[in-house]
Amino acid sequence: MPLLVDGRRVRLPRSAAELVREHPSLEERARLLRGQSVQQVGPQGLLYVQQRELAVTTPKDGSISILGSDDATTCHIVVLRHTGNGATCLTHCDGTDTKAEVPLIMSAIKSFSDHTECGRLEVHLVGGFSDDRQLSQKLTHQLLSEFDKQDDDIHLVTLCVTELNDREENENHFPIIYGIAVNIKTAEIYRASFQDHGPEEQLRAARALAGGPMISIYDAKTEQLRIGPYSWTPFPHVDFWLQQDDKQILENLSTSPLAEPPHFVEHIRSTLMFLKRFPSPANILFPGNKALLYKKNEDGLWEKISPGN
Repeated sequence: MPLLVDGRRVRLPRSAAELVREHPSLEERARLLRGQSVQQVGPQGLLYVQQRELAVTTPKDGSISILGSDDATTCHIVVLRHTGNGATCLTHCDGTDTKAEVPLIMSAIKSFSDHTECGRLEVHLVGGFSDDRQLSQKLTHQLLSEFDKQDDDIHLVTLCVTELNDREENENHFPIIYGIAVNIKTAEIYRASFQDHGPEEQLRAARALAGGPMISIYDAKTEQLRIGPYSWTPFPHVDFWLQQDDKQILENLSTSPLAEPPHFVEHIRSTLMFLKRFPSPANILFPGNKALLYKKNEDGLWEKISPGN
């Protein structure tokens, strides 16, 4: 079944710019989103999604009211929502395996829906810019074509990607929007940044840097964040990378060196240090090779729970 905009079939392949020319409502929504000021989102009721993670929940969730992600340069943040039951999935895609990731996003949402329900599936794509290597452009194309191949009608509501999310300064290109949040209760999507990327921020970042695939991190039925157990092989040449200066790290470990947020190099260094310290995470980071479980406390903050709870 096709990808639709305003009830009309989307003709692919198309660049983001061509699509908005054909569907003015997409251009208008992208313009409104770009024009917003960035909201600082605090940790209460927030489930932060890192690169190569997805999280899905519904308005019935008593713990989580906001899903969000940021620090996307060439990456895209994808929100898929069922308008009937309000089930909402947010994921941070980097183009590693879009073909496998889109079906994962679809099945995450469909696990909540009853086929007799009214409502429709709506998708929002945000992120990327006009980067030199055209990685954003490639990811936009992959996501659109994979959603178009799914069995269900999917309505493309927001497209603020690649050239539609690009600004130029001194002949260098940058994304306009680096992060978004979605309010699970109201379905509002807005520009956002997040101080708190936890829990277990380094552990989760290490899994992605070590090449882990897209995974679901949240169980909406128990309202628990489930981390791991993960396994990875020792990161190649970790000592070599840790000896490099900031410029080398930016140029070699970023998809878009000029457009990264200021904390990028520090984040990569701390993640590499973590991978050096834990070349094999199994029983050390995951006692008894069990998942680490977190639940929101009464203040809306994450608290670790023992598996017996």
